[in-house]
Amino acid sequence: MSVIAELSLPADEFHLGRILRVQEGTRVMLESIVPVGDKSVPFVRVFEGRDSFESAVSEDSAVEEIRLISEHDEELLYALDWDITHDDFFEGVIKYDGTVMAATGSETRWGFELRFEEHEELSDFMEFCKGNGLNVSVDRLYNPTKPDAGPWYGLTSAQRTALTRAVEAGYYSIPRQASTNDLAAEFGVTDQAVTERLRRGIQNLVSSTLHLSEEGEEAETAEQRP
Repeated sequence: MSVIAELSLPADEFHLGRILRVQEGTRVMLESIVPVGDKSVPFVRVFEGRDSFESAVSEDSAVEEIRLISEHDEELLYALDWDITHDDFFEGVIKYDGTVMAATGSETRWGFELRFEEHEELSDFMEFCKGNGLNVSVDRLYNPTKPDAGPWYGLTSAQRTALTRAVEAGYYSIPRQASTNDLAAEFGVTDQAVTERLRRGIQNLVSSTLHLSEEGEEAETAEQRP
């Protein structure tokens, strides 16, 4: 049975973490890693700190090119032409057939959500990290409840971004610190569009993570009948 592991490690212990080192207060999100020939192209989303990010990345010899793909306010999306063989952490992920589902980093630390097809592969990966001097902490382990939900639990990119930003801005806080109008202005869309993204996003998220089979639902309903 597949397993999902939420892991974290210091930014200076793996190569991509050192490449993407940013100034204090800047947040970096790894969108995806696309193989291109014998290289890998990470797509990286940076929130503020443009100058320090570009300077740090450009100094590393393993990065042949850095390209700005898109820019919206203080949110920037980059593509890096990068030689992944310099990075023991990602070499381990590849070796043991792991999938990077999510990755977010700061000046000092990175958090990853990795998926392995078997628990044994995760154990082997952790041993690999230990043998290569990587201090990887396991923060959480769980089994996916809906295998066909995809790496973002059925969320579209727009829904995931909207939900993430809503939480960060305090939309779900008590008292509420942001409105859908605030989020709409930030995304450059209408208030109704934001509301719909949040509604559909929550629906997809709950459906994917709290999925019950029809038999399970029928059994639970039967047990609750007076």
